[in-house]
Amino acid sequence: MFGEIAPRYDFLNRLLSFGIDRAWRRRAIRCLDLPPGSEVLDLCCGTGDLALALADCGAAVCAADFTLPMLQAALHKDRRLPRQMCWLQADAQALPFADASFAAVTIAFGIRNVEDPQRGLRECQRVLQSGGRLAILEFFPIPNPVWRSLFRFYFLHVLPLLAKIVRAGRSGAYRYLPASVDNFATPSEFSLWLKEAGFVVEQNLALAGGVARLFLARKESSAL
Repeated sequence: MFGEIAPRYDFLNRLLSFGIDRAWRRRAIRCLDLPPGSEVLDLCCGTGDLALALADCGAAVCAADFTLPMLQAALHKDRRLPRQMCWLQADAQALPFADASFAAVTIAFGIRNVEDPQRGLRECQRVLQSGGRLAILEFFPIPNPVWRSLFRFYFLHVLPLLAKIVRAGRSGAYRYLPASVDNFATPSEFSLWLKEAGFVVEQNLALAGGVARLFLARKESSAL
């Protein structure tokens, strides 16, 4: 499914989010406040928006995704400017990196699509250096009833109509999106997952009324 929508993934994201997703990614980078040259893993990188933005801010980025067509689309964008980048097809549940390889790990709207997200979080903890930070942008079930009603109306009725403008939108991905959000962990449950994986949750920021959230967590120094 994600391979099929890869060629038009960026267009659909801009159309369906009104471009707000880019601002959310910029906020995640600002909150991480990484020194130049920091080694960062952008996991579930998709077409590379967050990975490229991190590299443009001076990070040495390894971008990994399970879906090869997404990586191919990202590589096309990476040709524009010289950056410290590597691109890798990898499974978030079994990362091909040594322990303590990265100063930070980022995931933008991808942890929800991992078959076993808790296993993915444990892998993030494993490849982070002691004191390293994890930044996760994701959609969660919205607790506020007003925002939840608006969100569900948009994603169940408006979004599928807009997505049909292009062939990629007819793949089923934008019917999958609201269902995957409804079935995902609540923010409080996700905080517990982070703690169980060996993280200290530093921030849990609601974005756009809770439509999305930014979690910032740090690997406990005593965690193995």
